Amino acid sequence: MSSVLKFYNDKALGEIEARNFKVFNDRSLEKIPQLARLSDARRFEMKVVSSVLPFRVNEYVINELIDWDRVPDDPMFQLTFPQRDMLAPESFERMAELHRRGADKTEIAALAHELREELNPHPAGQLDMNRPRMDGEVVEGLQHKYRETVLFFPSQGQTCHSYCTFCFRWAQFVGDKELRIASNQCDQVLGYLRRHPGVTDLLVTGGDPMVMKTRNLAQYLEPLLEDAGLAHVQTIRIGTKALTFWPHRFVTDNDADELLDLFERLVKAGRHVAIMAHYNHWRELETPIAREAIRRLRETGVEIRSQGPLLAHINDDPDVWARLWKTQVQLGIIPYYMFVERDTGARRYFEVPLARAARIYREAMQRVSGLGRTARGPSMSAGPGKVEVQGVAEIQGEKVFVLRFIQARNPEWVQRPFFAKYDEEATWLNHLKPAFGEEKFFFEDEYEAMRAGNG
Repeated sequence: MSSVLKFYNDKALGEIEARNFKVFNDRSLEKIPQLARLSDARRFEMKVVSSVLPFRVNEYVINELIDWDRVPDDPMFQLTFPQRDMLAPESFERMAELHRRGADKTEIAALAHELREELNPHPAGQLDMNRPRMDGEVVEGLQHKYRETVLFFPSQGQTCHSYCTFCFRWAQFVGDKELRIASNQCDQVLGYLRRHPGVTDLLVTGGDPMVMKTRNLAQYLEPLLEDAGLAHVQTIRIGTKALTFWPHRFVTDNDADELLDLFERLVKAGRHVAIMAHYNHWRELETPIAREAIRRLRETGVEIRSQGPLLAHINDDPDVWARLWKTQVQLGIIPYYMFVERDTGARRYFEVPLARAARIYREAMQRVSGLGRTARGPSMSAGPGKVEVQGVAEIQGEKVFVLRFIQARNPEWVQRPFFAKYDEEATWLNHLKPAFGEEKFFFEDEYEAMRAGNG
């Protein structure tokens, strides 16, 4: 396959545009030949949903990952193509009516903006609690939720090779500057890190930093090798879906060797470099180019850790997770997290009740060896922190969820167990009630004080 990739999407963004990949808007759905197999009604539904939620898919995904004989039930199709029920019925009908009567782009955009506001575009305090300040000013493009870890959103990396339909950062991709978190101010970012010697981990995220050209990524990372004032930043994490959606980035792209050389230099200089690879299904690991990308990355000395959410219609099956983790261990990837779908975007379509998620996790764990049991979960990345559902128990006659913080805004909360009343339907932390007659969870008052202080 050519290293020049066709994209089907609303518009070009960032580095994809700079690299001259051919890009189509959402109306180019009709130009994807495989979609001719679907009914006119289903193609119309896709058009309606893609007016609200971002859509992008490339030829590698279309030709190599999707089993078109299983569409629409194919998990990779569900992962990348919009489905009607990703919008609430009323929201879908309002947007569908505009398309039926041929409304102009301005009217469609106005309704899309309204509907997006109802989808919790920035969950877990991303805008009002996580943005740090320096000299009284917000440091754009950074999130600092946990003491040791700073997230950086380079502006050149705020798109992806393809978009996941479940994406919890979908608001980055809809063209609304008020919703987007990004910065290309390298000096400001590095200045913030210098002032915070307690920060040990820098997570470069997006979007997907791997849409960036290597020279642009290097401008942010090479100073870590040259500046003694940044020696405390010992771990560099890079969040990416490129190993699934465009593994050629690490193999055949023009600057693939340059990228691997950058990683190797960081490792040889003593930095721990971790590729935080997002995987949702074992099929993503099956193509020869995907396996070659993994092999080449591992040769540089970087560590590949895998994470992804538990999703209805895609991987809500313990056999899928067990096969995923087994394959990852075989390829030298470390299973890291099973997340719960966040309370944003198309959550209503993908969410799985916590009770069922805990059962799926437990059954999958029972089918893998100890090396596959490094994956933690199911974990909710909620406002107070990452809350793990450790299981269900009966204590003093009461059925409860056993919970703990894996990470938290207050480090003293970490690893402290707490209990919630069992609820077969609950899908998120705010659906749970304290067990044993308690009025509040132990962290609630302090968390509310944190929220008030950032309001």
